[in-house]
Amino acid sequence: TKSKVIKPSDPTFKFLGFGFYWSRADKGYRAKPHAISIETFKYKLHQLSKKSWGIDMAYRIVRLNQVIRGWVNYFKIGDMHTKLKKIASHLRYRLRVCIWHQWKTAKNRRKALTKLGMSDYNAYLNSHSSKGTARIALSWVMTTTVTNKILALKGLVSPDSYYLKQKHVI
Repeated sequence: TKSKVIKPSDPTFKFLGFGFYWSRADKGYRAKPHAISIETFKYKLHQLSKKSWGIDMAYRIVRLNQVIRGWVNYFKIGDMHTKLKKIASHLRYRLRVCIWHQWKTAKNRRKALTKLGMSDYNAYLNSHSSKGTARIALSWVMTTTVTNKILALKGLVSPDSYYLKQKHVI
């Protein structure tokens, strides 16, 4: 019941979390993380980046980094750079939502936005915005103040850059 004869490119074929595809350039099959493995990875990141989980951002980033490093180290032999770029972008968006949610009040938001370099006038206007946290996190308000560089300085490991670094180690 556990054994079967099947083409490696069949979407139902999964071996140790990997799926396979035909590479024209290599004229052979190449490994990639199976769709189910990617979905479980996204689910884990989703659970760790919930805005309702009231923990310190430093601890949240530590936990996210553990999951990211473990998953990428296991699947680094597979091709997944474009998938990881999308996952990394969505993760940064979710962290911006968490940060905005943690600031809670308009006063705290205004202080934090001015500390991150926004003018006093714009910080006042945007801190009193009636837009929801998700909409603010996607807008220029959070993407220009809580940049990817700032998230990296806080210690967040970007899955796509970590994957490329590990790929070159092999």
